[in-house]
Amino acid sequence: MNRGSIARTAIDPRHPVRVDAQMLDASALPSYAFGHRSLMWWGTLGLIAIEGTVFALAIVSYFYLRSLAPRWPLNALPPELLWGTLNTVVLLASMLPNHMLKRAAEAGDLRRLRIAFLACLAFSLVFLMVRVFEFRGLNVWWDTDAYGSVVWLLLGLHTLHLITDTYDTGVLAVLMFTGPLEGRRLVDASENAQYWYFVVLSWLPIYFVIYLAPHIPQ
Repeated sequence: MNRGSIARTAIDPRHPVRVDAQMLDASALPSYAFGHRSLMWWGTLGLIAIEGTVFALAIVSYFYLRSLAPRWPLNALPPELLWGTLNTVVLLASMLPNHMLKRAAEAGDLRRLRIAFLACLAFSLVFLMVRVFEFRGLNVWWDTDAYGSVVWLLLGLHTLHLITDTYDTGVLAVLMFTGPLEGRRLVDASENAQYWYFVVLSWLPIYFVIYLAPHIPQ
């Protein structure tokens, strides 16, 4: 290649890279990327795979214990549908501001990003408040019997995910207002939104197991 010539990379052809003799000037390349070009994306994907496996094992444990029981639930009424159904509606509705957050992060639109973060944080806090009533509406304690233990395990695992993601969302929301605002923070925001999709979608089979499965004859 001639001295001082311009090349375009396979990474992003929109950014020219100047090649000077055997020296490669990559200063014009972006310092962050979204999607599969980001290490954060792969890390989030791995975390989702691990946690999805944990949820699957807990659900299998539920049906294994159910298969051994003479009746199900063992010594309690089925959970109340009100609070779990209400929280399902809240979670599904939260996907709208979450989608707005992801798009704003990838577009670098700070104003929309701040608004979306506040909306997502509000949805998370509402969900956690309703979750308290969900636990009370299970009609069983974790130490009552095997049914109570596995139901509390399922709801507790999902609640733990909600708490950690709400904390993460809150920290990122503060950074969006106070800084420092580096490009990688936009990637963090995008992957936080990606993880929230998992939190929402993983709840649907758990809702079925906790609230609907007890009404299905054995």
